[in-house]
Amino acid sequence: MNESEMILLDSFCGGLGLEIVFAGRGRVTLSSYSVLRPGLQFAGYFKYFDSSRILVIGNSEYEYLRDLAPDVRRERVDKLLSYHDIPCIIFSRDLPVPQEILEAVRRTGCPVLRTEKVTTAVMNDLFFYLNKKLAPSLTMHGVLMDISGVGILITGHSGVGKSETAMELIKRGHRLVADDSVVIKRVAESLVGTSPELIRYFMELRGIGILNIKNMYGSGSVLNEKEIDLVMELEDWVEGKEYDRIGDDTLYETILGKQVMKHVVPVKPGRNLSIIIEVAARNFRLKSMGYDAAQELISRTIGR
Repeated sequence: MNESEMILLDSFCGGLGLEIVFAGRGRVTLSSYSVLRPGLQFAGYFKYFDSSRILVIGNSEYEYLRDLAPDVRRERVDKLLSYHDIPCIIFSRDLPVPQEILEAVRRTGCPVLRTEKVTTAVMNDLFFYLNKKLAPSLTMHGVLMDISGVGILITGHSGVGKSETAMELIKRGHRLVADDSVVIKRVAESLVGTSPELIRYFMELRGIGILNIKNMYGSGSVLNEKEIDLVMELEDWVEGKEYDRIGDDTLYETILGKQVMKHVVPVKPGRNLSIIIEVAARNFRLKSMGYDAAQELISRTIGR
């Protein structure tokens, strides 16, 4: 898990469909997968209170707070907001924000947000959002493509032809996710890849320069993120080296503790790498559905 991630408030609210009531510090710092409904804190119990969690106030908490005597309500709210590292407070069901909370957050800078969704729906949205944002991550050198619905990570040393191959695949109707730098997160049991925001949709071609793929080929040529299903490692052809010719020698690459199927593809003049990668994607889909051409051929041969 990442230690923390700071997200600008506009981006956070846009991703979750939240209304900004009070922007405060203008950012949200996430460091916990958990979300808290602060009913116990409104009742005066602060032992074990984890202020790193997002606070969600639903109908129950709102009505309980409103039933408190004014001086008690102010004291509980002030104590709650004395914890300055609370990421934000979210009100569900379009509930009005009590004056005591507005006064307290103006002193602390804690953002206050609101949504028309019911509390359970808000909690579910936050659960998926936090698990994605705080998932373990790494950055790999390579190109990530969506090939006929299969997420393929193209790797290999600099200059082997990854970007040129990706460009040919884009021309053939496939979609670019990331070029040169791929940010990979492990979300539950899946590896999800995306591009760093700064270079999203851009590609470098030696001899040509920097290209904006979205502007050049349209929005249908790019994708923001994709689950990684297969790794294609390009390497210079080595004379005398034995390469897999049947497909029964399955290789894997371990990324963030998860094994991903891998093919090593030798590069030499005359080989159409884009077609090879397309074929690998289609073959992967067939294998996922239970069909293995190599096994069928072996069975036919042995059966004779």
